[in-house]
Amino acid sequence: MKIDQIYTQCLAEAAYYIESGGEAAIIDPLREVQPYIDMAEQNGAKIKYVLETHFHADFVSGHIDLAQKTGATIVYGPTAQPNFEAHVAADGEILYLGGVKIKVLHTPGHTMESSTFLLINESGKDYAIFTGDTLFLGDVGRPDLAVKTDLSREDLAGHLFDSLRDKIMPLADDVIVYPGHGQGSACGKNMSAETVDTLGNQKRFNYALRHDMTKEEFVKEVTSDLVTPPQYFPKNAVMNKMGYESIDEVLAHGVIPLSAKEFKQSIHKNKALVIDARPKEAFAEAHVPNAWFIGLDDNFAPWVGALVTDLKTPIVFLADHGREEEVVVRLSRVGYDNAIGFLEGGIDAWKDAGEPVQSVEQVSAQEFEKLYSKGANVLDVRKESEFKSQHIEGAKNFPLDFINEHIDELPKGEKWYVHCAGGYRSMIASSILKARGFKVVNIIGGFKALVEDTDLPTTEFKEQVTML
Repeated sequence: MKIDQIYTQCLAEAAYYIESGGEAAIIDPLREVQPYIDMAEQNGAKIKYVLETHFHADFVSGHIDLAQKTGATIVYGPTAQPNFEAHVAADGEILYLGGVKIKVLHTPGHTMESSTFLLINESGKDYAIFTGDTLFLGDVGRPDLAVKTDLSREDLAGHLFDSLRDKIMPLADDVIVYPGHGQGSACGKNMSAETVDTLGNQKRFNYALRHDMTKEEFVKEVTSDLVTPPQYFPKNAVMNKMGYESIDEVLAHGVIPLSAKEFKQSIHKNKALVIDARPKEAFAEAHVPNAWFIGLDDNFAPWVGALVTDLKTPIVFLADHGREEEVVVRLSRVGYDNAIGFLEGGIDAWKDAGEPVQSVEQVSAQEFEKLYSKGANVLDVRKESEFKSQHIEGAKNFPLDFINEHIDELPKGEKWYVHCAGGYRSMIASSILKARGFKVVNIIGGFKALVEDTDLPTTEFKEQVTML
């Protein structure tokens, strides 16, 4: 028996490869499926099952492409109603994979079709559970992300309480827990940085598995302090349920080199959004006018999903040479399948064609300290919770997550000095604000530099948060 966890840091997502006796199962695969096919071929195995723990909201799964390319059967738990050929398993149903068994445990709560897959080894012993978003390490799945349901989040949380007590907690302490996500995912509130643990440890340290917790206490705990999920979540859940364009087709029309002239024509003809995925320093120095910076070297896909409000938006992009396909793949992971080409030769080709460029004005923390004393406007684009923890006195909290919803509340006539924690989010915010006509200056190094390299006054936790 072989188990591999394939963890993708950008999405904080874990897919799994299970193999026994020349047969393999893939659990919750990402959109690009060739790596799973290659893994099976290298091990001389045939992919028999694609197991989906639920209709994912935070990414588009590769289940349909993987099944079509390998002949594998897509499996969901009870109550799932996919719009494509799949096996909807019964609660307690056994799937045979080589010399091992996989038992389907219906664990509704995160969503009503949510299921956990219990791996029973060759000796007949319960060995591991693949919990999807039912149980995380240190947390449980949010009860407010289900696709179109008449149930309230409190109703779903009640189902989740029962699922954990009836299906998960009775299992032995030495059973290994393989969750669907780790720290950084918006599918939970307080996930651990670890990605594998024993159920016994979770029973001891996960608040949601406390043996003396009442259902009322559980419901209150898991439904409190839930921030609004990214706007793309329900759209991805629908794609996972209804189906989508093959990744091969997405790559075919997305990884197309465009000359500067063709790039410019594509922007105007298609009303395309320009995304610049290069490092933030390169973007600040020179970029195509009105481009949005969302760099590949951080949480690229989730930020695209949070900020680009229409999945069908035509996208043209810039990237470092050799990373063009990576951009299209990572866009497709969150359902943005309408990339239509990249600027061949990058910003140099654009400038060589005589096209204008823009730059982002920047200041160091020390330089900003002098400006602050003269009344400079500070825009803190970190999350509200980060701002509450500590912020520069007088700063306005304007979370990047919700910039589209609140941008009309920001006065356009003033210059704003923008910062986040370290510089990535503030460059995104600066690019969007600049593209919409605001005067912005990015503070290099973000809040970390402001605290460590200056004597600026800071304010810690307050009940009332100043937000535009």
